[in-house]
Amino acid sequence: MKKFSIILILGFFSLMIFSYVNPDYVSPVTKVVEEAAPSVVKVEATVYSTSYIDPFIEDFFKRWFGDIPKQYQQKGTSLGSGFIFDKEGYILTNFHVVDGAEEIKVSLLDGTEYKAEYIGGDKELDIAVLKIDPKDRDLPVLEFGDSDKIKIGEWAIAIGNPLGFQHTVTLGVVSAVGRKIPKPDNSGYYTNLIQTDAAINPGNSGGPLLNIHGQVIGINTAIIAPSEAMNIGFAIPINTAKRFIDSIIKTGKVEKAYLGVYMQTVTDELKKALGLKVSKGVYIAQVVKNSPAEKAGLKEGDVILEVENMSVSSAGELASIIHNYTPGSKIKIKIDRKGKEIELEVILGRAEENFEEEVEAQEFAGIIVKDIDKADREKYQIPEEVNGVIVVKSKNGFIKEGYVIYKMAISGKTYKIENINDWNNTIKNVKKGDYVAFFYYYKGATGIFSFGY
Repeated sequence: MKKFSIILILGFFSLMIFSYVNPDYVSPVTKVVEEAAPSVVKVEATVYSTSYIDPFIEDFFKRWFGDIPKQYQQKGTSLGSGFIFDKEGYILTNFHVVDGAEEIKVSLLDGTEYKAEYIGGDKELDIAVLKIDPKDRDLPVLEFGDSDKIKIGEWAIAIGNPLGFQHTVTLGVVSAVGRKIPKPDNSGYYTNLIQTDAAINPGNSGGPLLNIHGQVIGINTAIIAPSEAMNIGFAIPINTAKRFIDSIIKTGKVEKAYLGVYMQTVTDELKKALGLKVSKGVYIAQVVKNSPAEKAGLKEGDVILEVENMSVSSAGELASIIHNYTPGSKIKIKIDRKGKEIELEVILGRAEENFEEEVEAQEFAGIIVKDIDKADREKYQIPEEVNGVIVVKSKNGFIKEGYVIYKMAISGKTYKIENINDWNNTIKNVKKGDYVAFFYYYKGATGIFSFGY
C-alpha cells in the first residue's frame, strides 16, 4: 500500500512538472492567425448556366415528351475563399471560384456580409479581383510577401473555408517550388506553383498561403485527388499575381506577354523523324517575323528546354509559362540547337495590338468572345490564316473556351465572322424562333454547333 501511494505521489508531481514546461510560450502560428484571419473572407458565387436543345434531336423530344423549351437555365453555387489586400475593399481570389458568377457574396470573420463586385481576372492565370464597399469601416488587410525568396522547408500556413467550414487554419511547410500540373479541365497548365503539405481542400481555393511573418506568399489553388495522394496542395506564387493586379483594377483584365513561335511537343516519333538530339522539350516549327523570339535569335528547328530554369516538356506548358509574365519582361530561355545547348535572353512582347481600344463584344447564347490576339494564337496554336473571334467564356456546355467562331448561319442565311464588329452585327439579326449554327475551328479541326433560339 505504501508503495502504491509513493507511485501515486510521484506521478502527481510529474504531471505538475510537465504542466509548467514553457508556461509563457505563445506559438508564432497563433500570432499569425490572430493578425491574418480577419482579412480572409468566404466567397459565395451564384452561377447560372444555359442549356440548349439541338434542333436535330428536338423533333425526337417533341414526339415523346411534348413541347419543350429550346433553352433553360440551371442555378449553381460556387464556394471558395479570398483575402482583402487593400483598404479600399479589393479582394484577391481564384478565377475559377467566381467564373461566370452573376452574384457574389463575401463574408468576413465577424459575420459581416457584403455584396461583391467582380473587377476582373484571368482564367489561364486563375486569379481574380473583387471589390466590396467598406463604407466607413477600416478593413483589415494582408501584406504581400516575396514568393521568389521562399525556401523549401519554411513554415506555410493556409487559412480558408474548406468544405464550407469557415476560417479553418492548417499548418505545414513549403514542400517544393516551381511545380507544374495540368488543370482539371485540361485547358492548360498551372506553372511555377508552390507545393505545400498544409492541408488544402475544396473551399480553400483563393485563400492565402502565409509565411511565419503573416505575409501572403501564395494563393491556394489546387490539390492532388485524395484517391492518389494526401496533403499535396499547390498555391500560385503571390509574385505572379502582383504582376497583373494593377492591370486588372485599371482595365478588368491582364495584359499578357508574347514570345512569337509556333511549337510542337517533342515526342519519340518527332525526335526520330527530325533527327533531334534531345528526347523532350518544345520544338519550334516556325518563328513569327519581327517577334520577340526572332529578335532574341530563336530559330526554326530549335528545341526549347528551359524557361527561367523551369524545364518545359510540352507546348502547353511553354505557353502557360510565357503568359505568367507581362510585356517587357526579360526571361532566359535555354535551347538545344543541333545538339548544342544555348541560353538566350528574350524581352517578351505585347500580345494585344490595341489593348485600350478593344470593342466590347455582346454576349450571345451564353458565349462571350473577343478578337484573337497573339497570345491566343500562341496558346491554342491558331494559324495566321484562321480569322474570327475566340471564345473566352461559355455557359452552354457545347462551345468551349478557345474555339474560334469564323462563320454563323441564321435560319438559312450565313454570315462571315472576322472580328468583334462582325459578331455584334450578326447576333442582332437573331430573332426568337430562329435556328442558329456556329462554324468553329479548334486545335486543327472544324465543326458546327446548331441550336434553336
